[in-house]
Amino acid sequence: MYFKQFYLGCLAHASYLVGSEGEAAVVDPQRDVDQYVAEAAAQNLKIKYVVETHLHADFVSGHRELAARTGAEIVIGARAGARFPHRAVKDGDELRVGKVVVRVLETPGHTPESISLVISDTEVSDEPQKVLTGDTLFVGDVGRPDLAGARGFTPQQMAGMMYESLHQKLLKLDDDVEVWPAHGAGSMCGRNISKETSSTIGQQRRFNYALAPMERDEFVRLLTTDLPEAPAYFNADSLINREGAPPLAEVHRPAALLPQQAVAYANLGYVVLDVRPAAEFGAGHVPGALNVGLGGQFASWAGALIQLGTPLIVVAADEAQVDEAVTRLARVGHDTVRGYLRGGMDAWRDAGFEASTVEQVSVADLRRMLGEDAELQLLDVRRPAEFNAGHAPRASNTPLSTRLREEAALLDPERPLAVICAGGYRSSAATSLLRPLGFRRLYNVEGGTGAWVAAGYPVEKPAVAI
Repeated sequence: MYFKQFYLGCLAHASYLVGSEGEAAVVDPQRDVDQYVAEAAAQNLKIKYVVETHLHADFVSGHRELAARTGAEIVIGARAGARFPHRAVKDGDELRVGKVVVRVLETPGHTPESISLVISDTEVSDEPQKVLTGDTLFVGDVGRPDLAGARGFTPQQMAGMMYESLHQKLLKLDDDVEVWPAHGAGSMCGRNISKETSSTIGQQRRFNYALAPMERDEFVRLLTTDLPEAPAYFNADSLINREGAPPLAEVHRPAALLPQQAVAYANLGYVVLDVRPAAEFGAGHVPGALNVGLGGQFASWAGALIQLGTPLIVVAADEAQVDEAVTRLARVGHDTVRGYLRGGMDAWRDAGFEASTVEQVSVADLRRMLGEDAELQLLDVRRPAEFNAGHAPRASNTPLSTRLREEAALLDPERPLAVICAGGYRSSAATSLLRPLGFRRLYNVEGGTGAWVAAGYPVEKPAVAI
């Protein structure tokens, strides 16, 4: 058997190619599918199946394009209600890829149609060797149960289904069966996903908090308490994937814009998206621009902070970054990049336009400022679980989201405000949301809480009730 995981850090997304005797299956492909076609050709494999473990909400899949280019059959769970030609599979159905047998387990819980794929290479043994678990079982976590509300299910109902899927299906597999999920650390499809991208059933049985011995009702409470907000684009991407996205080649390259044109479009409501790193953004940017840097989980945050369908203008360091941004935006359904600022911020300044700035400060600077300025406000934009694990003194917590602008009403724009996250990426995005609200003495903390802790500075945690 030939087996390869393709891991896309931008979306914390894993997809797979399984091959044997000239045939192959691709599981959970990302939108840009060239790598699967190239890898199959390099291994002398013909892609026979494109399998979706569920209707993904956090990215747009390339299943339709990949099937059209290769002649493969799309396979998805029968309960998906897919509106493209496909094979609808149920519990116990099998696919054959050369001498590899792929057996379907219906494992609802994250979504109603979720399936897992038990893989047996019959050249080695008829017993299962691997299971591709989609968003049902992650390394260190399980899929969140609150994304099926639009289909008439409560989080509690889905969590109950998840309990049965785990205990009656996946945990019936032998301990040495390898676990290969669809996501890793950073994905919003779970809460506590490990940085490891594979594991075994035995390891998960021992170390995954959600698989600890507990009754069904306790499991349901655990999974439905303190869920983070689901990004707004999730439902839209799920609907796109039910229909099947158009080929990536149909996403047009944006037009090169003069600064005067960029201003005109911004005045019409286009969002100016600056994809440069925090330090470059802070040194000078188009007033009102949103900063989501290419160096982090760019696509996820762009999807979370900008409503799909919004016309965009990209500001980048060069045209290679523009092209990268367009591709990565398309992976979450942003197909509306209308233009980019030709010549970047140099052209902006040369045209005589004013640039906004955000001062970047080190954790040493922040500690000094906290000691010297009682007026300083410190906003931590990490998720509540991260904040509660330890934060800088005097910090308040408002997670980065589209609601940040509304919740900033609790802050005083006349007082200085420093924004901190884990490493300086999310906090820069947050400063770009706050700057247009009138905060003039605004600081982004470089290195974030990670640098604060590494420097040995004091950390506060919420008091534990006894």
